[in-house]
Amino acid sequence: MAKVIIGVDPHKLSATIEVVDHHEKLLGSGRFSTDQPGYSAMRAYAKTWPERIWAIEGSNGAGRPLAQRLLEAGEHVVDVPAKLAARVRLFDTGHNRKTDALDAHSIAIVAVRTKTLRVLRPDGELEALRMLCDRREELTRLRVQTVNRLHRLLAELVPGTAKKDLTALQAKAILATVRPRDIAGKTRRSIAAEELADLLTVEAKMKKATAELKVLVKARGSQLMDLPGVGPVVAARTLADVGDIARFADRNRFASWTGTAPLDASSGEQNRHRLSRAGNRRMNHMIHIAAISQIRLDTDGRAYYRRKQAAGKTKLEALRCLKRRISDALYRQLLADAEQAQLLSAAQPVDTGPGGHCGATQQSSAVDLSPHIDTSDQPLPGPATQTLQPARPTGKTSQPRTPQTTS
Repeated sequence: MAKVIIGVDPHKLSATIEVVDHHEKLLGSGRFSTDQPGYSAMRAYAKTWPERIWAIEGSNGAGRPLAQRLLEAGEHVVDVPAKLAARVRLFDTGHNRKTDALDAHSIAIVAVRTKTLRVLRPDGELEALRMLCDRREELTRLRVQTVNRLHRLLAELVPGTAKKDLTALQAKAILATVRPRDIAGKTRRSIAAEELADLLTVEAKMKKATAELKVLVKARGSQLMDLPGVGPVVAARTLADVGDIARFADRNRFASWTGTAPLDASSGEQNRHRLSRAGNRRMNHMIHIAAISQIRLDTDGRAYYRRKQAAGKTKLEALRCLKRRISDALYRQLLADAEQAQLLSAAQPVDTGPGGHCGATQQSSAVDLSPHIDTSDQPLPGPATQTLQPARPTGKTSQPRTPQTTS
């Protein structure tokens, strides 16, 4: 039996599905709740088609709980970007009306027509890494809010004393010099002391989360933290969002995904590019942090940044060039880590059956397909040079080797 596609429009309390075949023929549909009875009913309904693929929109957002449950049950799940589903809904009949049923239909159609969707795989360590990254980002936002409230109170208690980049030690020193006499001043100082205590608590939690991220990154055998400007937070977010680096065909696709590749905006004889606002903005922010760290320290990135400025580029243009350079370095390191992991897994002994042959594995050896990008998402016009050089043969050959060219 041919595989069918089950498009899922997930919500917190419900999930709407539509089942189509590879000819986009409607086979079934339904709406189920996300509690255990509704989930069991949806699974029982889907068992009508033994060969099935679940296509879920936003598997890193609202669809993550359902995607994780399906992966734990051994289902084949792919992630459908919301932009692709919106494009199908826009060009379909119905004047771009948006309902749960139409959303499920557009998601299923995207899965039928797009062969490069990201295939989800269960990975407990990666999921834990992703949750810790999200937790630390929440703590970072909470710290900024706490500092802003504390800064406002200190500015009212001692005008002109608090600095722009306020730390807990500076706030404690300023607060120790204030002894108000009136009731308003005493209340203001009491609230500031509570905010300072909250700030110390949040910073302690952030320090603990950073230490946990560092342990998990090292446990996965990644060498990302060896790169200049890449700490535990940047490395952990990179591993969590990238997943399998094999889904990116080359460094240009990776740069397009991170938003560090300029978009081609040429017209006629004018050859120009513009800044990309697309891609994974969290990864773009992580690369920005690494770039700023390299500029502040005595690294090769700082020398590269200054050379670009000397060549006539502005500070922002030189920074964007450095971010692209860091993106390529991350891609090379992720490839090297993946190759090292494959070598280690190949070196481990494999259990054999009674006849001395290896048993069949239940894990698929296929990797995620490379993401699709439009022609306007190409980082630069023309052919791109290879990121990694091909492996050189160890022994001598009778015929001379011809240099490889990039097509």
